[in-house]
Amino acid sequence: MKKEMELVPPERSEGERSEPSRSGGGTNSIAPADPEVESKAKHRKFSAEYKRRILDETDKGEPGAIAALLRREGLYSSHLTTWRKLRAKGELAGLEPRKRGKKPLPRNPLSVEVKHLTQDNQRLKKRLKQAEIIIDVQKKLCDLLGLTVPPIEMNESDE
Repeated sequence: MKKEMELVPPERSEGERSEPSRSGGGTNSIAPADPEVESKAKHRKFSAEYKRRILDETDKGEPGAIAALLRREGLYSSHLTTWRKLRAKGELAGLEPRKRGKKPLPRNPLSVEVKHLTQDNQRLKKRLKQAEIIIDVQKKLCDLLGLTVPPIEMNESDE
């Protein structure tokens, strides 16, 4: 019986404040925040044209207008600071978004030649092995048939 009594809210008196839903002022226009968090943050990239447009707007605007612009565009004041520094240096390419991650190493001009020479060396080794097998078969055939083969003279360059 006590539990039933506790669940029922007591009546309020005339000067007493209570929850907005009970007092009739429950028109809350602010929606509750979404508790869901994205699994991976998205990296925003801004084009040079967009950066220039925003900088031009901030140069014309009043201090309050700049804050409104930042809120409207979802930017931070640090964006403006960085973009202004790049513009002051005259680095137009610096306003372009940069690719993230490791930068590719500069290509060595000799690497192509090394690759071709390595392939050529492998091809020649394969042909040499094939020629040695053919020579061994010919020697065995000559031994079976009883033919004499003159010895091959070795030069200093043959090794």
